[in-house]
Amino acid sequence: MYKEYFGLKEEPFSIAPDPQFLYMSEKHREALAHLIYGMKADSGFVLLTGEVGTGKTTVCRCLLNQIPDHSEVAFILNPKLSVVELLATICDELRIQYPPGTTSIKVFVDHLNLFLLDAHSREKRVILIIDEAQNLSIDVLEQIRLLTNLETDKRKLLQVILLGQPELNRLLERPELRQLAQRVTARYHLEPLLLHNISAYLSYRLAKAGVERPLFSPAAIKKLYRLSGGVPRLINLISDRALLGAYSRGEHQVNPKVLTQAAREIFGTDYKQQTADKWFFSVVLLLLIVVATVVAMLLFLPSPQQQEPVAMMPVAPKPADVIVTQRPGESQLPPEAQLSLEQPEPILAIVPPAQTTADQSRNQAMQALLALWGYTDSVDQTTITILADAHGLALHEEEGNLTLLRTLNHPAVLSVTDAYGDGGFYALLTALDAANATLVVGTDLLRVPVTTLLNQWSGQFTMLWQPPPGYEGILRQGDEGIIVYWLEQQLAQLGGRDPRDEVSLRFDHQMMDDVRRFQRRYGLVPDGHVGPNTLVTMNALRTTDQPRLANHREQ
Repeated sequence: MYKEYFGLKEEPFSIAPDPQFLYMSEKHREALAHLIYGMKADSGFVLLTGEVGTGKTTVCRCLLNQIPDHSEVAFILNPKLSVVELLATICDELRIQYPPGTTSIKVFVDHLNLFLLDAHSREKRVILIIDEAQNLSIDVLEQIRLLTNLETDKRKLLQVILLGQPELNRLLERPELRQLAQRVTARYHLEPLLLHNISAYLSYRLAKAGVERPLFSPAAIKKLYRLSGGVPRLINLISDRALLGAYSRGEHQVNPKVLTQAAREIFGTDYKQQTADKWFFSVVLLLLIVVATVVAMLLFLPSPQQQEPVAMMPVAPKPADVIVTQRPGESQLPPEAQLSLEQPEPILAIVPPAQTTADQSRNQAMQALLALWGYTDSVDQTTITILADAHGLALHEEEGNLTLLRTLNHPAVLSVTDAYGDGGFYALLTALDAANATLVVGTDLLRVPVTTLLNQWSGQFTMLWQPPPGYEGILRQGDEGIIVYWLEQQLAQLGGRDPRDEVSLRFDHQMMDDVRRFQRRYGLVPDGHVGPNTLVTMNALRTTDQPRLANHREQ
């Protein structure tokens, strides 16, 4: 209906898994690379997980376009089958003839094995792809594992790609499926798009549909991220309805108001109720936190003669108390911040610094962040990376939530908006407890309720961290070097075991399993890869003089 109005040749936001509309974000590219690697490596099982609507099936269909012609593929979309039904479906997909009315597992398996041997003799690859694999029963998964037992000296005769929701990972952790889990040689967890991907995602799909001008305002894009959570399927649903809404209003660009109305129309009363519930529970939670804080203060506040100086968050001392000598690790903000050591009273909004641009507020926040690590270099947007590297540090830019910030436990520069959702600026988060967050905004020290931070924070943050020796990038299975030796020492210490003492230690299956256990324990994506989030979390669990958001971490 709106295609001619906007000059579109096709519907840009159809939820059908059309590979030509697949926007390859860095996460989707990594997911596709894992599938291709697993397929070319002649491994038994390849695993791709992700939340509903993140694009698993679309990535897999993109993979199908790259499968060599000499391949036979069985694609199963409905995995809620018995063992016999699954075997029959595989035979049907591969056009394997079997006696009518067959109910014998042995008959199906024999026919499949003969087919696999014949395909191998003709140098054909046989691939089984199962979507929604989290719905497979344990008996069916075990039967699939048995099918992969047929192999030559060099490769498996059947490769299996499992696509599923995160529950699939938990399913494979069950003891009775440990043999199957050990055969997974490539796995990837596909996460929702980040905020900075949304604009590129919209532009890409609109261009594929024939329009290259922006049809969504910048404010609408931010609103779309909040409404969809970065899930492509929800982005498509809301965007499609929003274009229809803009068309019906005679507008040539989607704005936040149109997006909100589109979400209401899609989610119906649930959207309104969820919104109301969020506000209600936020208010109730805030009241409970305030009451609990007051009670705790009355119960545990020491008497005047017992009271000791409070160990405050790392902020600049008053000018008269400025410490001249500095070493790396000493938490000290630049003297020009002129901040008080007294804990500020909580306020209800994060106020942007007066007469300061967004870039200026970012530079101020970055300089304060560097100062917390003990360095007072003057920084700007182009020099912060160079200065961090000169001091043996690295910048980590990420998009996440408060749970991730608590896990990483390092001060972070946050991208925030004013109380009305407009006017982006930056603030340095220096402390975080259950009720309140402490921020440096410009030269002001603010303390706000966590609910306020959640309302004004976009989810983007930047932090400094200290890479371990030999770290050059994300560690994966097969890597070697001093960094792998260091990692083994940390995993052993955190796991309460003795480190392995191999002279030439490799990032092997055992180490990957240890990494996944660590990642699951601390709420990280259990992909077995060791990147900044995993390493920063390990650092946060060690006793060091690095600046923290909280003084104590449960190990």
